[in-house]
Amino acid sequence: MKKIVSIAFAITMIAVSANAQTKKVSILGDSYSTFEGANPAGQAPFYPNDRNDVTEVGQTWWSLYNEAMGYELEVNDSWGGTTICNTGYGKRNVANSSFNSRIWKLGNPDIIFLFGGTNDAWSGAPVGEYKYSHITKEDCNTLRPALAYTLDALQRLYPNAKVYALLNSELREDVNETFREVCKHYSVQLIELYDVEKQNGHPSIKGMQAICKQIMDAVK
Repeated sequence: MKKIVSIAFAITMIAVSANAQTKKVSILGDSYSTFEGANPAGQAPFYPNDRNDVTEVGQTWWSLYNEAMGYELEVNDSWGGTTICNTGYGKRNVANSSFNSRIWKLGNPDIIFLFGGTNDAWSGAPVGEYKYSHITKEDCNTLRPALAYTLDALQRLYPNAKVYALLNSELREDVNETFREVCKHYSVQLIELYDVEKQNGHPSIKGMQAICKQIMDAVK
């Protein structure tokens, strides 16, 4: 009887240990991280799209990553076409959809992936000047202070979460340099992506797999 109890206890402890290691992942992103039904209602998804071969949510980079690591999705606050700063396409003010306006909605994650900057680069949004304190709403019309505000806020709002920044390949060099400098200032690990296959400007199945692998290689 004692042996049976000991075995049952050991099995229980293994199950508890496995559950304790299950981490929750939240994403603050743009169209690269969207999938219909997996991001908040009203926040335009790109996937699925008839000009891209990613047709199932399980093919997205974040779903592949969570499955490989045994993690769970907490919140995917991704919105197609959004910029980190408050200046969008056509120089429109997009303060209602920018990354820095959506920092409050990520739940209670253990890991946060910020995956943005693509639309800042594509839309020609201004990078502005580096600024790390007393950042105003007007400052956030440009990328450098907006990214600083966003990373600082994520670290303050989610002190128990590890924040990572993902940077798309083939972007403007001033955007790349902005991410490098601001992430360095806040000690946020920056994962610069490369060789990401794309269809219609967005990661294909192979591209999603490449993103997942590069994250796994970078995050130890």
